[in-house]
Amino acid sequence: MSTAQKTNKRKVTTHRLREMKTRGEKISMLTAYDFSFARIIDDAGIDVILVGDSASNVIHGHETTLPITLDQMIDHASAVVRAVKRALVVVDLPFGCYQGDSKNALKSAIRIMKEAGAHAIKMEGGSFIVDSVKRIVSAGIPVMGHLGLMPQSIYKYGTYTVRAKEEQEAHELIEDALKLQKAGCFGIVLEKIPAQLATEVSEALEIPTIGIGAGAGCDGQVLVTHDMLGINKEFSPRFLRRYADLYDVMKAAFSQYIADVKSRNFPNETESY
Repeated sequence: MSTAQKTNKRKVTTHRLREMKTRGEKISMLTAYDFSFARIIDDAGIDVILVGDSASNVIHGHETTLPITLDQMIDHASAVVRAVKRALVVVDLPFGCYQGDSKNALKSAIRIMKEAGAHAIKMEGGSFIVDSVKRIVSAGIPVMGHLGLMPQSIYKYGTYTVRAKEEQEAHELIEDALKLQKAGCFGIVLEKIPAQLATEVSEALEIPTIGIGAGAGCDGQVLVTHDMLGINKEFSPRFLRRYADLYDVMKAAFSQYIADVKSRNFPNETESY
């Protein structure tokens, strides 16, 4: 086996992600919420799988990420972990499990790690979550931060528009990123911020940044799998690149199956015992 093949099969860890940033290797990250998708994504060679609270939208049909519960996130994460052999599995702490209460944050993080077997957790926010980050990291649990557009705070923003376009908010974001790094975060997701700012933040940090709608200057990229596969056709932001149109492919397959059943074409003699 070549060195490259060994490297590709090596288990991804938080330490390895930092090594990747140091040598300029980009980090790939996608979401997964169940065993089947996670197995395919992991087999493809993804570096990080995010069990995102976006499951609230694409799996449970909610308008926002707020309704999903900790128990639901643990169920999704458990299925994903059972499928994964190589990727680092990061799980979102859902809304209401950590805001304003570092003890509850630690309790929630411990449940995810123990009950789901996850490798790390992710939290949205800047200075106001620093105490929670410190408490969780001190318990030996890796934490990924999340700055810029924070979907769990959508009712505060009132819009999904690009964040930190103004100088003051951009300055605060940089300061928050440095605080999260100091608190012990192993990486930070930067969502929907100007590309130049994302590059500046990435260069200022020793830990890797993962962008979504934040330009090419981040150390890695993440997309929601259902979006990039074209399963979710209603969501078409500027930053999304569709790598397939599975909605149409799947609908055509379902339609053909229905037609075959109705016409008595399925099952045929070779498909019967």
